[in-house]
Amino acid sequence: MTDRTVWITGGYQSDFARNLTKEGRGLPELFDEVVSGTVSASGIPVGDIDVIHVGNAFGQVYTGQGHLGAMPASVVPELWSIPASRHEGACASGSLAILAAMADLESGRYDCALVVGAELEKNVPGDDGARNMAGAAWIGEEGQDANFMWPYMFSRIAEEYDKRYGLDPQHLWQIAELNSRNARRNPLAQTRGWEHVPESFTADDTANPIVEGHLRKIDCGPLTDGGAGVVLVSDRYRRAHPELETTGLSAILGWGHRTVGLLLEDKLARSADDELMFPHVRQAISDAFGRAGIAGVDDLDVIETHDCFTTSEYMAIDHFGLTAPGESWKAIESGELEIDGRVAMNPSGGLLGGGHPVGATGIRMLLDCHRQIVAGAGDYQVDDARRAATLNIGGSTTTVVSFVVGSPVTTQPRRAD
Repeated sequence: MTDRTVWITGGYQSDFARNLTKEGRGLPELFDEVVSGTVSASGIPVGDIDVIHVGNAFGQVYTGQGHLGAMPASVVPELWSIPASRHEGACASGSLAILAAMADLESGRYDCALVVGAELEKNVPGDDGARNMAGAAWIGEEGQDANFMWPYMFSRIAEEYDKRYGLDPQHLWQIAELNSRNARRNPLAQTRGWEHVPESFTADDTANPIVEGHLRKIDCGPLTDGGAGVVLVSDRYRRAHPELETTGLSAILGWGHRTVGLLLEDKLARSADDELMFPHVRQAISDAFGRAGIAGVDDLDVIETHDCFTTSEYMAIDHFGLTAPGESWKAIESGELEIDGRVAMNPSGGLLGGGHPVGATGIRMLLDCHRQIVAGAGDYQVDDARRAATLNIGGSTTTVVSFVVGSPVTTQPRRAD
């Protein structure tokens, strides 16, 4: 730890199973709930908040409402006049808000930051919602023949995995089954009460119909209403408030952030001679590991990774280094991703099981890592978790952010191996 360490004091997540439109609620009510809940859970007086960063990708597209950096002050009067900004990077919007808040704290400009992310996605029919998110690709340049842009794009990734290494779709369905099973442990997960029959995880065209190309229904994450927030403080603030040591703190040990061009085909062409499909994803993870001072994935106990589709988690497995390139299936078959496995992957249920309110996802991931580190994850707690990492991607891995979160007590891994 250094005097530039950024600390997580706590946070809040809404119930991702809710449909806010059916409740007669919208973005203002969601922001009110998430902002108030986050401040309360953090143990930080609202008057100590110096700056606010908001993650939101599609607010204007779904609701017409922009200028969402001002929404916290609009619904919580105590935040009136606090500087605030909105950040957009498709599905990585929440992580970009976290990075901006960290920079504020590390520079000494501010000492206490509120970071919130929120998205309303169930206020329109599902087909419209899918079209609303197409703007995270390069409109007019890719996906013109797709019925649904993002299933089409991640099917293309599955196709490329199959071409380069071979890909058994059963391994993708095993990812979906694991995350569905983990979600049942999570009282805030969108799918915790969903029922699946065994055929839902097979090539059964009735129980698991094709959506686009290689991807079936179980491979695709649901549209989600929801929000999440955390309060981050500087080391200077922590030292001035020793009482925080008793409330459960975790530290952001490392971070990585890479951005490449929008076109998926450009990414695939550039990696044609590389061992990994997306070397820039590995670079972001390696940057986070390096800044955290850890040697590799076996220094982690938990990974919360982006699984908007089963293919994105399949990609994360080998890009984290859990297996050799193209051999993600080995970690799936061996049970290494289970909550009691080598490195628990998405014990929360991830995006497939937990839900994916786009602007909140990166923040929810960080919050779940914090909860694991302070032993606050309840029924999906990983025993003795001391280090956890996130991987949050926007678009077809266009914007990539990774964090490593750790215990302030020790940075030693829990396992001798």
